[in-house]
Amino acid sequence: MHAPELAAAPQALDARGGPQPVEVALLASVFVVAACGLLYELSAGAIASYVLGDSVLQFSTVIGSYLFAMGVGSWLSRYFERQLPAHFLRIELLIALAGGLLPVALFLANAWAPASFRVVLYGLVLVVGTLVGLEIPLVMRILRRDVQLKELVSQVLTFDYLGALAVSLAFPLLLVPQLGMVRTGLLFGLLNAAVAAWALWLFRHELRGLRAHAVACAATLVVLMLAWAWADRVTTLAEDRLYADRVVFAQSTPYQRIVVTHAPGEGRPGHRLFLNGNLQFTERDEYRYHEALAHPAMAAHGAPKKVAGSASSPVMVTASVSITTCADASAGIARKAASRRRDRRGGRKRRFMTDPHAGHHVPPGCPC
Repeated sequence: MHAPELAAAPQALDARGGPQPVEVALLASVFVVAACGLLYELSAGAIASYVLGDSVLQFSTVIGSYLFAMGVGSWLSRYFERQLPAHFLRIELLIALAGGLLPVALFLANAWAPASFRVVLYGLVLVVGTLVGLEIPLVMRILRRDVQLKELVSQVLTFDYLGALAVSLAFPLLLVPQLGMVRTGLLFGLLNAAVAAWALWLFRHELRGLRAHAVACAATLVVLMLAWAWADRVTTLAEDRLYADRVVFAQSTPYQRIVVTHAPGEGRPGHRLFLNGNLQFTERDEYRYHEALAHPAMAAHGAPKKVAGSASSPVMVTASVSITTCADASAGIARKAASRRRDRRGGRKRRFMTDPHAGHHVPPGCPC
């Protein structure tokens, strides 16, 4: 082939009548890996804010560290020169393990080695960020064999940003409320492993050590699926170590993680309510908090008949009150209260949430 024909080869490849199967598969992989990369970043920031508080500080430092690590990964990609599909496959498997198990590692670190939590957090953020930073440059170099540079950059960045948009919406609205933090991380780890298996099939004719790569993919999938099966036990184990008293109830809602502990006996706190790991009140002395809120307002009004608020115990013992509506942002707390909360004053054991004079309202679209 003469020099002019060589120069025209890329244009001829692009004029073949549409994208080729490998090109479509790799662009779909870009969408998946972008979604996975952002999810690991959001998971690390959310767990750090749960454990350490000050969500602005935690998200800022986690995002900054993650983006820095991605830059390091992009810079390191220049040293990968041969067998690019094999390098891409290995990196996907490493991300699947490090990113998918990130929530598990952070929860266990907080339970078993709380003094080292920040070290584990930022260590994992830097490792996962560096690996994610390697992905897109390698994909672009693989695609460059068949696609012009102008089209290549446009297509890769389009699918990259679309994947980020999809997971940024699904993470708070669908994934965490339905699956919880641990299983959400594992799900996206499985997606990364699936991309690796896909790459194994696409490039099976040019990969060296095909059997070893297949075994690595299978082992990664097995590890993540076993972690999925044990996700509830891992969460329970971490919470049992985190709280001093026995955990009697735990549930994740779209807004928060609800945990109730119980320490019976004289002089013990009884039931305690924790939201996202933070103590809200203790059964032994919660009346001090609610009565201080309710009685001044009740006394200032005189003889209220219809009351809306969150302190139903001191309100219901007021003789003039005929209807009480308890407002709360979380339906999960309401359901739990309906099954447990009783007024023990004067020998009464009436359930507030099932009392004909008491109601409950969850404000629609509450951001709490």
